Amino acid sequence: MFFASFNLIIPELPDYLTSLGGGDHKGLIIPLFTLMAGLSRPFSGRLTDTIGRIPIIIYGVFICILAGFLYPILTTVVGFFLLRLIHGMSTGFKPTATSAYVGDIAPFSRRGEAMGILGMFGSLGMAAGPAIGSWVALHFGYTWMFYCSSAFALLSIVVVMKMPETLMVRERFRWSLLKLKWKDVLEPRAFPSAITMLLTAFSFGTILTLIPDLSKHLGIINKGIFFSIFTISSLIIRLIAGKLSDIYGRVPILLLGCLVYGVTMIVIGMGTELWIFYLGSFTFGVASGLSSPTIFAWTIDLADDRHRGRAMATMFIALEAGIGIGGVFAGYSYNNNPDNFVISFSISGILAFLAAFYLVWYLIQKKKTTTSP
Repeated sequence: MFFASFNLIIPELPDYLTSLGGGDHKGLIIPLFTLMAGLSRPFSGRLTDTIGRIPIIIYGVFICILAGFLYPILTTVVGFFLLRLIHGMSTGFKPTATSAYVGDIAPFSRRGEAMGILGMFGSLGMAAGPAIGSWVALHFGYTWMFYCSSAFALLSIVVVMKMPETLMVRERFRWSLLKLKWKDVLEPRAFPSAITMLLTAFSFGTILTLIPDLSKHLGIINKGIFFSIFTISSLIIRLIAGKLSDIYGRVPILLLGCLVYGVTMIVIGMGTELWIFYLGSFTFGVASGLSSPTIFAWTIDLADDRHRGRAMATMFIALEAGIGIGGVFAGYSYNNNPDNFVISFSISGILAFLAAFYLVWYLIQKKKTTTSP
């Protein structure tokens, strides 16, 4: 429900912003959202590890509900971008606490599988959201699309209210918890997964920013189709990938995902036909299905049990940074010129290959460490 809520509006936001007179700034739609999400992560990690998982989940969902009602009210370009900042806070809080929650309840031997299940349901929301949002916008207008976004978020709170808290030692909220030291911001143990996430998330920023315009360029009316195909294909892979990472290790499965990301992004950028577009959306889902549950489980593996929230926050900061930088680069390198699609997508593919090289280096260094006397 939560992932459907904020993904529901993404395919229509470029045209909506254009209707407000801000079409030249499409490249800021995703980055502003991810900027606030990234800035929120250190606070969400700290609060998740102190006051509890459930309160942070509820707070993140509440922001989504509020944002959906405010979009139809703040109808200036400045108001729109202000809301993108506020809306981003929701994903800065909710996924951090949810991932830590799953890390609490999942046994180590099935952690990859558990993250695969979590990702599967998130993918269901990501698959349904864009298609529903575009359909509602086409038939009832943007206002009702935003209200639907709030409704999905509200439904997710109903589920959360029945969940027991898993943090055993909890503190009451106090404002001093928001005063962070540098050691509270990043978890060094999570740096390997964060670096990999940073390099691959660039592709997500490119996809979220440019696929609506690429869809229009290819004559596709419903701009949510790409998102639905890639998310459905990721559903097929996620549970399998999670189990495989439990058996064969996180890094080998993640390495395969990075390679598929790299090939896919270059193919999408160079493609000019619908079948290439649809094939790219399918293989992008395969890459996501391989990588997402694996990197989540790897982050939990690397973390100290007392700092799972902070470790997940570190990984999510890398996610938001990658998406944000990717979105800015994609928007301004594209510059509303279809001839530039190949540049934006290819750069994302190259960075995914760089992530693969980093993982190979990591495996080599780890092997040296374990074999040294």
